[in-house]
Amino acid sequence: MDLSPKFAAVLFDCDGVLVDSESITNGVLRGMLAELGWNLSKEEAVARFVGKMLRDEADVIEAHTGFRIDDAWLTDFRRRRNVELEASLQAIPGVVEAVRTIVPAYPGRLACASSADRPKIELQLKKIGLYDVFEGRIFSGMELPKSKPAPDVYLAAADALGVDPAEAAVIEDSPTGVIAGRAAGSFVFGFCPPSPVHQRPEALLAVGADATFDSMTELPGLLTREV
Repeated sequence: MDLSPKFAAVLFDCDGVLVDSESITNGVLRGMLAELGWNLSKEEAVARFVGKMLRDEADVIEAHTGFRIDDAWLTDFRRRRNVELEASLQAIPGVVEAVRTIVPAYPGRLACASSADRPKIELQLKKIGLYDVFEGRIFSGMELPKSKPAPDVYLAAADALGVDPAEAAVIEDSPTGVIAGRAAGSFVFGFCPPSPVHQRPEALLAVGADATFDSMTELPGLLTREV
């Protein structure tokens, strides 16, 4: 069975789309915020921080703790986070198979565009066995003037692949990411599995997702057609 692409390229978010990392990162963050005196439930932390760059939340953290997070604190957070990711990270169920199914239809036109720092993105892709698929086409919002919800990282990815962002598909799981994909002009699929660290479909549709899905087994059918 041969597959042909429905889009010019596919631009994947990483956390929550390719890797089941949000609960791990969220746990480390909650622990460090508790050390500063701010105790958050899992649900509160997800609502406040998932899909956002932590450095952009410095004002919120200071308002609740009286402490201004600095480079040293962020470095410690990333160190603790990476230890936990190395120990426990797993792929989103079905995503490895789904991505490898669509690779022949999108030669050189799959990219990973994340708000995370590059070492984290690369660590995670290597951990789940997809680094070879995205090598050379990994984009970090932290290396651009603005991260999500600005469209910069998706525009950079589309430009590097030589495609019109309006002809690309974006795979996202957070409102912040959906807003970024839509701002880039792309068709945005919102990934909404039943999970405490993922959004409900209506939340992503409300901020502009063009369609939602809840299982990675659906992904090849959304992005390709049989020929």
